[in-house]
Amino acid sequence: MSEELPLLPEDISWEEAQAKLEALDLGDGLPLVPPTMSRYEAMLSNRGSPEKSFGFLMPLMGNLTLGTAAYNCVLAGCRPEDLSVVLTAAEACTAEEFNLLGLLSTTGTPTVAVCVQGPIVDELGINAGGNVLGPGKRANACIGRAVSLIMRNVAGARPGVADMATMGQPGKYTFCFGEGTHSGFPSLPERKGFDATDNCVTVLGVSGTAEVLPTGASDTPERVLEPIAVAMNSNIDITSLSRKPERNEQVFLIPPEIADILTNHGWDLVRVQAYLQGSRCAYVYADNDETDDRPLAPTPEDIHPIITGGVGIKMTHVPLWAGGSRMVTRKLREF
Repeated sequence: MSEELPLLPEDISWEEAQAKLEALDLGDGLPLVPPTMSRYEAMLSNRGSPEKSFGFLMPLMGNLTLGTAAYNCVLAGCRPEDLSVVLTAAEACTAEEFNLLGLLSTTGTPTVAVCVQGPIVDELGINAGGNVLGPGKRANACIGRAVSLIMRNVAGARPGVADMATMGQPGKYTFCFGEGTHSGFPSLPERKGFDATDNCVTVLGVSGTAEVLPTGASDTPERVLEPIAVAMNSNIDITSLSRKPERNEQVFLIPPEIADILTNHGWDLVRVQAYLQGSRCAYVYADNDETDDRPLAPTPEDIHPIITGGVGIKMTHVPLWAGGSRMVTRKLREF
């Protein structure tokens, strides 16, 4: 192994391992799983040459290889079967439209979020139910953390080096969730041309999350969606998106009960997107009296409700980075 991926002795103590890894600045502040040869080889699981490259990750053009992905998966506590998801997510970040350079080097708050879709969600035990964005599931926690560590250790996004975030956000530790299913709404990959049975991974440059609750009795699609529209409008104004030439995609997470309300009233994906696209409430800026009444997204199809979460009617607005980033969905890389 190279100096960039140091392997530790099999019999090293936990305390000594943490001290060595901290000295090498390979971590996120939480304890790391000691990267021994046995753990590293088990993670690779004879999937091919560790030197095989899957692209270069900005800001510092680090080489994303099978070996570097496996190494960071070990550090994060992943199981060998998680490696394909982590590698697919990291490789998706190389897409030009994702704008990884901007996401990782901005003074803003974005992080790389990972949404996993298809049968692999259940196979790996990825949470797409209750507390979907919270703790409790190893797959969610470790897959998201491994991707975050790759952004740090391979892409070079260390605070004060390439990561210039003024505040950052907790999602930089880990941000991974599964997409659920609902008969009334096609999955995100299906909307992009994949088959319903395909295992896919989507990466999102996310600036944070905001809880959104329907208004009143929550008994009509309008009462459900109006607060989401308010959240999207507010985000446009507070992030100065109204002064930028291009709109972002819009993303929000809705639990099955909300999806039921919408479909029971005959609202499908197209109608939800059209309603929200027409809901822009322009804000008048005091400094120049200019208004921005452009729609919420470039097109209605750029508004993305994602079915996930557990019981209840709480939704989550997931604003993408105002600096400019588009979601990228890739079919799961298989070995």
